[in-house]
Amino acid sequence: MNSVQLQQVKQAFRERVWDLLERERAVPLGVAGHIPDFMGSEMAAARLAEHPDWQAARVVKAVPDLAQLPVRIRALEDGKKLYMASPKLAAQKPFYHVDAKSLTVPPSEAATHRAVARLAQSVDLDAMPPIDLVVCGSVAVNREGVRLGKGAGYADIEVALLHEAGLIGQNTRIATTVHSLQVLDEDLPETEHDFRVDLIITPDDAFECKPGRSRPGIVWDHLTPEVIAAIPALASRVHSG
Repeated sequence: MNSVQLQQVKQAFRERVWDLLERERAVPLGVAGHIPDFMGSEMAAARLAEHPDWQAARVVKAVPDLAQLPVRIRALEDGKKLYMASPKLAAQKPFYHVDAKSLTVPPSEAATHRAVARLAQSVDLDAMPPIDLVVCGSVAVNREGVRLGKGAGYADIEVALLHEAGLIGQNTRIATTVHSLQVLDEDLPETEHDFRVDLIITPDDAFECKPGRSRPGIVWDHLTPEVIAAIPALASRVHSG
């Protein structure tokens, strides 16, 4: 299967899951093209907060999607150091640090992506501490930890950059919060640059995934010159190399 065919198969899975979620009224209408803001995301965040991986984590990197807003709120309420990526990683300093100890607004507001862009400190990779737990969104995921995002590829680049910078390693845990309908009991397509998750949290359950392949760093052959040029953290690594 060539790369074009693989992307077509991935997209078919995404569209199937988006349609299922809307049909079952597990998401608002118009979810296609997005990480689903699923019903029960608050319960999933609460279940994640009960997990030992969360309780042991002091530094959390979470995605800015609406589905993971309850996770980000809980991180601030629990006093964790919270990091989020800037939109499309396009900033010279591509991550935001939200300091729970110096909030001027409630965690429920501070954790929104709009407030983060306005209030949080922008930081480069060399100013970040090691990450204890990564929380990502997914469109679909299976019990082996293979996940599909919305197709833009930024989550994979974030994880690859953190890996290359030594901020996450093979033992760093990656969790995703999803609706149970997003957990598929079948094989999902993946490429060399796709990362897998270790922990799947739904409103009703938590699944440990089987140990999988080694976590990838940056797979340069999979990045176009346009993508590299648009992300300063990638462009600087090309130029320094």
